Amino acid sequence: MRSRVRSTLTAISFFNFLSEKKHCYSFFFPLPFLFGALLLLTHSTFISQREHSKTDRIMENSPNPNNPKPNEEEIDEHENENEEEEDDEDDVPQSPLSRLRDQKFKLETLSRRLSSELVPIRVHDVIIRGNTKTKDWVIEAELKGIEDVTTMQELIRASEIVLARLQSLGVFESSKISLEPGPVELPNTANVVVDIVEAASRVSGEFGVYTKPATSSWTGEGTIKYKNLLGYGDLWDASLAYGANQATEVSVGLYAPRLKGTSNPVVARLSMLSQDWQEFSSYKEQLLGMSLGLISTKHHDLTYTFGWRTLTDPLQMASRSVRRQLGHGLLSSLKYTFKIDRRNSPIRPTKGLAFVSTTHLGGLTPDNRSLRFLRQEFDARYAVPFGFYNTALNLGISAGAIFPWGHDFMKKPSPLPERFYLGGDFSPVCTLGGPMTLWGFKTRGLGPAEPRRQSRDVFNDDNSDSSKWDSVGGDLSVTAFADLSFDLPIRWLREHGVHGHVFAGAGNTAKLTQNEYKHFSPRRFLESFRSSVGCGFVVPTSLFRLEANYYYVLKQTEHDRGKNGFRFSFSAPS
Repeated sequence: MRSRVRSTLTAISFFNFLSEKKHCYSFFFPLPFLFGALLLLTHSTFISQREHSKTDRIMENSPNPNNPKPNEEEIDEHENENEEEEDDEDDVPQSPLSRLRDQKFKLETLSRRLSSELVPIRVHDVIIRGNTKTKDWVIEAELKGIEDVTTMQELIRASEIVLARLQSLGVFESSKISLEPGPVELPNTANVVVDIVEAASRVSGEFGVYTKPATSSWTGEGTIKYKNLLGYGDLWDASLAYGANQATEVSVGLYAPRLKGTSNPVVARLSMLSQDWQEFSSYKEQLLGMSLGLISTKHHDLTYTFGWRTLTDPLQMASRSVRRQLGHGLLSSLKYTFKIDRRNSPIRPTKGLAFVSTTHLGGLTPDNRSLRFLRQEFDARYAVPFGFYNTALNLGISAGAIFPWGHDFMKKPSPLPERFYLGGDFSPVCTLGGPMTLWGFKTRGLGPAEPRRQSRDVFNDDNSDSSKWDSVGGDLSVTAFADLSFDLPIRWLREHGVHGHVFAGAGNTAKLTQNEYKHFSPRRFLESFRSSVGCGFVVPTSLFRLEANYYYVLKQTEHDRGKNGFRFSFSAPS
């Protein structure tokens, strides 16, 4: 049929079409989708014209008292002549240039129609092709909403979302959507064809640098993944992470987008974490356990953790508060996180806002060794653009509190690893998740501290040395910062994202448990805030944010570990 378009459009006509279309969906859709839409509209127009033609002929051949009734042979002969004329028109040979002009004209017509009016359409069927390992219901779950469209514009938008969902599964090499006309007897209908190309290699690896609140430091992590082992879109991985303070974590995990009949993904992980805190708090920590993701959506995350934690003091130099918590503990907890991040970049935000609220409840087993606590954190960020030299002011405030629960809970200490520790060489600009860091202070470099136990072989009455004190963390913590970033006047640096910044930060932490809340004063808490200022330049990369800064500590107490000077640091979005 002459009105059907062959998919031989050259790059010239395609780019001409895109230049007039001015819609974003052309990036997502290959030519078969555009040709399918054109074929569908042309097919529907042809059917409609054919029906109108038949109606006109019936009206012409209907009985009329003023005209003699034509016989059936004349009607058949007339119809045969029309069909022969149509066939003759279809058989007229066209040059390649004529076909190109015809295709360009029809695509431009389609573009104008889509941009000027709503084109009615209904999805008759969805056809999935190319999945040899992946179950049909896994793909069908990602196609939700595409069958409910009523216009071509809605179908285009729904297809964009579907393609993004399919690619986010991480088990397909590519995916594309095309259209085919529906049954002739059902006008304005289409069949949506989803072509899947599964990954040729199921094994992949990756390396990244991350900031983890659990370790209060950066970690480098290598991961090996195996895709789609069971055909459920499942991802199996084994990872090894190593970071500052001799933090080592070995873990294996499973991620499945959903089980049949459910909408939540399945996330499970077994891990073994080892952390050396002897330099700062005179203990080593080991945690062997598992975590199970119960809810995971764009803004909500609920995770259950069950593990066995061990705290040891190899040097036998720990302070009294640390010694009282050495030994084994059972961790059974639920952690809920609500997160909104509307910043334009996690590495260098220049506009937008972000908010995170985390609630962590421990002690969900009746065992007397179960760690019972309630920990709440808030973190709010706001970036204000100034409109010149890409200048932006980032403001942030974080707060958190932890309490044990149970009988006489205020007389009991909170779990040592779950307390709040401030300090560390990573930037609060891209670290989102609660009060953790303060410029110019070392890891666990400020807050409540207690003297370590002295060795019997060494007598030293100089207790002012901060290295002889254990950081024991606080039950209440508040931090705030301001960071003004701007482009540098060198073009090469601007093109590579290297920029300068000046900053200021303040924070404090205090102890409330074991009846310490009776001595807490909000005024003294604010007056004892530590603060620092500085300046430097930032080199953003795809993995982390490298900073070279000069720090100047404005205020610190006797046993804090703050230091003026020039230091390098790097941070990754948390």
